[in-house]
Amino acid sequence: MPVRNRLAELQTEVAEWRRDLHENPEILFETHRTSAIVEDKLKGFGCDEVVGGIGRTGVVGVIKGKTDSGKVIGLRADMDALPIHEETGLDYASKTDGAMHACGHDGHTAMLLGAAKYLAETRNFDGTVVVIFQPAEEGGGGGKEMCGDGMMERFGIDEVYGMHNWPGRPVGSFAIRSGAFFAATDQFEIVIEGKGGHAAKPQETVDTLVVTSHIILALQSVVSRNVDPVKQAVLSVTSCESSSKAFNVIPQTATLKGTVRTMAPEVRDLVEDRIKAICESTCAAFGATAKVDYKRSYPVMSNHEVETGYAIDAARKVAGDCEEAPLVMGGEDFAFMLEERPGAYILVGNGDSAPVHHPKYNFNDDAIPAGASWWAELVEMRMPAAS
Repeated sequence: MPVRNRLAELQTEVAEWRRDLHENPEILFETHRTSAIVEDKLKGFGCDEVVGGIGRTGVVGVIKGKTDSGKVIGLRADMDALPIHEETGLDYASKTDGAMHACGHDGHTAMLLGAAKYLAETRNFDGTVVVIFQPAEEGGGGGKEMCGDGMMERFGIDEVYGMHNWPGRPVGSFAIRSGAFFAATDQFEIVIEGKGGHAAKPQETVDTLVVTSHIILALQSVVSRNVDPVKQAVLSVTSCESSSKAFNVIPQTATLKGTVRTMAPEVRDLVEDRIKAICESTCAAFGATAKVDYKRSYPVMSNHEVETGYAIDAARKVAGDCEEAPLVMGGEDFAFMLEERPGAYILVGNGDSAPVHHPKYNFNDDAIPAGASWWAELVEMRMPAAS
């Protein structure tokens, strides 16, 4: 695999950084230790500017090339962990109970640090690189926060690129697709109110759990009977709780929670409308009421066509090939950055590991040279050094 020789040499050092981050995971915007380490390393690499506190705890480093064409490319990695108890048994397993790097953000951060060190050493490009270390990808919208702080304008970013490791793909291989790639992610909470009472006298009640059961079943028809079969959507009810835990009480209220994943704005609108209509009409039929709280979270992450081509070219130079990736119904808040600037998001193989968001997942350090080399190749290809 034609990775950068220097980055291959740095693999052991970068893996040490990664394992330290893995051992000390931080959730959402609470990436204070991680952010401080990133800032310290970027300053040590000789970055021309290092700025913290963007998007609360995000960090940005600026690396200028040997010459300045005026072009600026942003490279983004996420830093936050997940609220999962680790079960890997690793020597460097999480020391924080109930938190672990179960999605490989420790690897993403370490790989981008490795690329930043290489780029700061060589500066073999004509323009400026902005390395972006983002908190709160896992549900906090850290990408939106960083954009909201004016990051793109402040650092003059023209294009932006991101990467995610992918279990099940050969280590260091790449895959990508143009257009819609990761789904929009929404969540809903439905509070159903009936009339509680004694379980031995159901005729005197409006049985909230019967109503809830009908709603859950009816919601399953939204994707199968309302969404165009050639389009993608997922609707999952993931929680059902009532106001009573007793064996002999029909509860007054019940609460449903769930998620919706879609790939197109019109499908997103349709699913939201159908959820509300089903809840209202089903409750009306039984004499109950429903309050639906539908919250839109991350938008569809959509790669830009031209920039996807650049990402493919860089991947092929590093790994020899780049496959077309499947649609992913998971969410990714790099979507907010791609709404601000043209760019692309690529997958790098993590090998035969546990899946992401699993308590036995671990980032594969053998992917470090390929991932870091892709970022470096992209920079040097898009901003070739002036002759």
